Amino acid sequence: MAQPAAPPASKALHEGRARWLAGLSARLLLLTIMIVVLANLIILPPTLAAFEEQWLYDRLRAAELAILVEQTAPGRVVTDRVRDKLLANAEVVSVALQVEGQRRLVLQAPRLRRTPYLVDLRRPNPMSWVAPFETLTGGGDRMVRVMAKPRFSAGDFVEIVAPDGPLKRELLIQLGRLMAIAAFSSVMAGAVVYLSLTLFLVRPMQRITRAMERFRADPEDPSAAISPSRRRDEIGRAERELGRMQVDLRAALTSRARLAALGEAVAKINHDLRNMLTSAQIASERLAGSGDPKVAQALPRLERALDRAITLASNVLSFGSSAEPAPAKARTPLRAALDVAAEDAGLTAEGVRLDNTVGAKTGVQADAEQLHRILVNLLRNARQAVDGAPERKGVGVVAASVVRSGEVDHIRLTDNGPGLPERAQANIFQPFTASARRGGTGLGLAIAKELAQGHGGDLVLVSTGPQGTTFEVRLPVAKEHP
Repeated sequence: MAQPAAPPASKALHEGRARWLAGLSARLLLLTIMIVVLANLIILPPTLAAFEEQWLYDRLRAAELAILVEQTAPGRVVTDRVRDKLLANAEVVSVALQVEGQRRLVLQAPRLRRTPYLVDLRRPNPMSWVAPFETLTGGGDRMVRVMAKPRFSAGDFVEIVAPDGPLKRELLIQLGRLMAIAAFSSVMAGAVVYLSLTLFLVRPMQRITRAMERFRADPEDPSAAISPSRRRDEIGRAERELGRMQVDLRAALTSRARLAALGEAVAKINHDLRNMLTSAQIASERLAGSGDPKVAQALPRLERALDRAITLASNVLSFGSSAEPAPAKARTPLRAALDVAAEDAGLTAEGVRLDNTVGAKTGVQADAEQLHRILVNLLRNARQAVDGAPERKGVGVVAASVVRSGEVDHIRLTDNGPGLPERAQANIFQPFTASARRGGTGLGLAIAKELAQGHGGDLVLVSTGPQGTTFEVRLPVAKEHP
């Protein structure tokens, strides 16, 4: 027969109890109690040893008082009744005193059937903490012989023999008392530490955790933002850093959402835009054959405008995509890749040319398509930089070389353009920021850097100035397996 479902209140209570037991509060409480119990267990043996030693000293001092009674008696002789009463008061069965090397039995009961074990209090014993447990486990019906220096009498030592039954009973009472104190102190210390840690540590951590959970569930929810306290310790720093991180992540998510929306919009119009640009290119080709000098003069400007429009649409669409695919790395001939990229970037022998010094057999480990996109972006930027300088008159050179340093290939591209303006250098790799040229989007270098980092490498600006600009593509060398 199926069991009835637990009521919601009982289920919630059970889940809350399970969450508490698995949480930091329960662990701190248990840890505190364990530490306090362990501390009490550590001090228990020396405490019992001190109690046993004090009990034996009390018997010795009582026996010494009995010796004084015997010494003051007429003729130093006491009756059996007085002797028994003195021994009973001291809780011993015999008392002896050694003076100047001679041991004298002062008081002794008529019967002494058991051979006592010795406890010498005249010298320290490092293992004295074991004695109480020997008494607790094996005592009760034995005799103990105790020797110590006299306090009230002149002599070498005083010696008593006493049953250890009373000592065992007192030890058990003391052990119970100590265990009760240990339990009470453990509970009280655990409660104090638990409340203190809960107030100053656990609750703030729970607050931070709940803020993180709410932010993860809905980053756009304003209530998910944490309100940092005024604490100056690590908890306060964690709250403030979490608040800053939430602000940064929310801004990043907003930016990504805008880019995704932009990518979707461009994707929708990209097809129609390309058809329009294709029609414009066909029209420009027809105009090129008209022979009209004015048309021939204006035609290059039209072609450059069309080229910028196509590049803008392609770059915005590429950057608006969610993520670049993982590179399919393979050995790629670098010299041939540079030549093809230079042709696609518009480099010519009559204008801005490529000075390719890379060896014909030199290869790099890269995705051929992504490497082509990186090189085209860099070479196109170099050509446009030279074209943008009137004093160059559209004539320039881009030098390409490669150097292997350790486990990295450094592909260096250096143009002889006018250099990058200062406003562009700070954010040269940031998308949609100040572009190095008028009318640019700032996406080309951002995309190229992202592709290089996807290979495990990087794209860096080495130098720039009136003498030209140098970019370097760094790609890891393929590891050879034995």
